[in-house]
Amino acid sequence: MVSRVIPVETFDLVIFGGTGDLARRKILPGLFRRFRSGQTPEGSRIIGAARSEIDSDGYRVMIAEAIAEFGGDEASDSDSLAAFLATLDYVAIDAKGDGGWADLAQKVRSDVVQAFYFSVAPSLFGDLAERLHSHKIATPDSRIVVEKPFGRDLDTARALNAVLSTHFNEDQIYRIDHYLGKETVQNLMAVRFGNVLFEPLWNNHYVDHIQITVAETVSVAGRGSYYDKSGAMRDMVQNHLMQLLCLIAMEPPSRFGADEVRDEKLKVIRALQPVAPHHIVRGQYDAGPDGPSYRNDAENPRSFTESFVALKCHIANWRWAGVPFYLRTGKRMKARSSEITVVFKDLGHTIFEGDTARHRNILSIRLQPNEGMDLQVTIKEPGPGGMRLIDVPLDMTFADALGADAEEVTDAYERLIMDVIRGNQTLFMRGDEVEAAWRWTDPIIQGWEARNDVPKLYDAGSTGPEDAMMLLHRDGRKWREVKG
Repeated sequence: MVSRVIPVETFDLVIFGGTGDLARRKILPGLFRRFRSGQTPEGSRIIGAARSEIDSDGYRVMIAEAIAEFGGDEASDSDSLAAFLATLDYVAIDAKGDGGWADLAQKVRSDVVQAFYFSVAPSLFGDLAERLHSHKIATPDSRIVVEKPFGRDLDTARALNAVLSTHFNEDQIYRIDHYLGKETVQNLMAVRFGNVLFEPLWNNHYVDHIQITVAETVSVAGRGSYYDKSGAMRDMVQNHLMQLLCLIAMEPPSRFGADEVRDEKLKVIRALQPVAPHHIVRGQYDAGPDGPSYRNDAENPRSFTESFVALKCHIANWRWAGVPFYLRTGKRMKARSSEITVVFKDLGHTIFEGDTARHRNILSIRLQPNEGMDLQVTIKEPGPGGMRLIDVPLDMTFADALGADAEEVTDAYERLIMDVIRGNQTLFMRGDEVEAAWRWTDPIIQGWEARNDVPKLYDAGSTGPEDAMMLLHRDGRKWREVKG
């Protein structure tokens, strides 16, 4: 793994929005796990920065409570927790004014790795970037981390990139998508490019189609005001699913380097063909036995925002010509599951009698839950009675394969934050990549608006609208079952 080879230097990490939900749930518990595993060099510091008028001791109490709630079993290690809390500091800061910036300038050192995590609304990115420079805090080697959404269309993404590039070079900007930090996503590249078994088959001669599913059981309750202005297309397809599509479809890079990998991902996005309206399904969950409807959760009784999207896509290049990519994502689905499925073609000729259509090789890469992968192969069913074929999985669930004594599979956020400190941008999106994704996505959204498209209702707790099933049935295919 890259994270075990490249050393981590002493750092100052400033988390703007350091009292927010993401910082408390993900960022700081993840940093505590890295501290506990010995990946935080001595002398490193984490500085929370937010509007809350608390002192450093009050901040440590807040984070201790957050780690107790979200940190898992590691939170019971009181000695490590006390040592970690000692690395924390806090500054009450005004992102749009001058309050607190002189104090922050005194705390942040210029002779260690500097990283600034913008865990705030995108509307504040420009203010933070400008003040980091006007108060002479940032250096030419500083790194900034920005969370999605990276705009809501091509124009706003361009504007956001322009704001960031006013004060920071592209090699200083880390656009974080936590899906790219998942162990299985990185193993996808290892499987493709590290095994002679797969890469020769990774093309339209052998692959029938590819499915990418990101199904969630959660509703939009609690974040309905945001989600109702976004929808599944902006919230999930334009970033998470697009990134998974790029990794599964990209050409082998010349080496495993940041620009080389991102160059190949960009080529995939640019080769994506426009999607015809009849190859798109929008859905919105209706009330079910165990929960209210989307409109109720979003507190908008007339909302036409989609909570589900399914698409049939094609990539116009030599490798993938004629191979459909089926993408789907939705809220309040039957089970929580993120999976990439590579379905290989039928045998050109079979020596066995009977229907062999179902006996296909299928590679499934599970991102969540139970990260791992399995390869479905065909064997003879044991016992007498002739040659009866059955399909069995060659299963590699990481928790089982690594063994009880192996290092725990690292959370996506903690891995990506450590990559920021190392200066490794491989798993982060580049500005031109973000803009290219919006350039492909915008016409789909604009088409819905022009047609006054109304999403199809589906029962909460189901697998989505019936039209999504037909998207594959028309092609003689079917979705892989969503399993929790």
